Amino acid sequence: MSDSSSNLSSKWTTILALGVIALVAAWALAFLGLGQHDHRPALSVLLGCLFWTSLLIGMLMLTMITRVFDAGWAPVIRRNWEFMIGALPVVLLLGVVPLAFLPDFRHLLWEWTDVNHLLPSGHEVGHDPILQAKEWFLNEKFFLVRISLYVVFFTVLTWAMRTWSFKQDTDRTASHTHTLHAFSAAGIPLGAVALTMLAFDCLMALSYHWFSTMYGVWFFALSIRLALAATVILTYRLSNGGWLDGILNQAHRHVLGCLMLAFTVFWAYISFSQYFLIYTANIPEETFWYNIREFNPVTGLKSDWWGVSMYLIFGFFLLPFLSLLFYRSKIVPGRLLTIAIIIFIGGIVDLWFNAVPRQIVDKTAPEGFTVSPFLCGGLATDLLAIAGFGAIVIGLFLRSATKAETIPVHDPRILESINYHE
Repeated sequence: MSDSSSNLSSKWTTILALGVIALVAAWALAFLGLGQHDHRPALSVLLGCLFWTSLLIGMLMLTMITRVFDAGWAPVIRRNWEFMIGALPVVLLLGVVPLAFLPDFRHLLWEWTDVNHLLPSGHEVGHDPILQAKEWFLNEKFFLVRISLYVVFFTVLTWAMRTWSFKQDTDRTASHTHTLHAFSAAGIPLGAVALTMLAFDCLMALSYHWFSTMYGVWFFALSIRLALAATVILTYRLSNGGWLDGILNQAHRHVLGCLMLAFTVFWAYISFSQYFLIYTANIPEETFWYNIREFNPVTGLKSDWWGVSMYLIFGFFLLPFLSLLFYRSKIVPGRLLTIAIIIFIGGIVDLWFNAVPRQIVDKTAPEGFTVSPFLCGGLATDLLAIAGFGAIVIGLFLRSATKAETIPVHDPRILESINYHE
């Protein structure tokens, strides 16, 4: 490693400590909210965890995809993904696991786990016929088993992808590449199932009446978009005084830009298709999810969440899409960085839009319930949790960079990657 990269890596303990402090503060607010029967601070912890979980899953999938396709451009960038994905099990253990396994938090966030919870209709969850029909899947024991399996699966997968790649640095043999190729071929479909079920359990089950068969694909598309945006931001920093200085070139940026464009279109296609199918079918158990994100149940007028949905259309899709159509937007570092930051921020809003709005019992309202308001006092805690988990991820990333070669010099395609051109 160069002196500059060594100096950067030496900061991991400070960054990790700051992340722990921020996360402890977010958890403290969650426990305070628990005493007041306020789910919002706990939801902030879940949001922060799932944001970084989705990003890291995206990097894990990209790592395996580039292995399977033996992508010549990838090795110098893939090593950074391998550093990052080591934080995935840690993020899950610090976020989703305690929220799921502590009964008070579980009942607060996932209402269907508390049979005595009062629904807006006035009935208890335990007497809800919709939940009774889904009870084979939505029951506490099976839910906890699935959460445990996600942690075990992603721990094993990330360990394998990192260990064999790092061993190649010392063993100097191509056999590890062949092993990783085979492991990735099995890991991609299994990872697709795992990330889909994780999205179902941690996000879709927050509104257990609602269901969408496309939800896992939406989560995958979002994960890849976030992973690519974070990769552009990270490689921009590392190519200016870091270990990618003089190595990352215009062709690498062009590939990342093309992938960002492709998955921007894919995310839009999936999001629109989900909305269109639910709108066309017009089934109340499905349409209510969009209704509470568009209309105020008291006045019947457009709610503040309508503005968030418009931002997702024009800010998270249309702006990056139109920008990435231009060749220079993909190769000029500053332009690509700006687009990546827009996507990164938009990904936070997209998760926020999917998780925060929910029906709240209000007997004074005409419909018997109201909806979590826009900017409902939890935004600061959301950002605190996202920053806390993010600092832990970056700290562990830098720690990994001190334990292995930052450039996989013995990868069979390393010369092709370094000299990659359009």
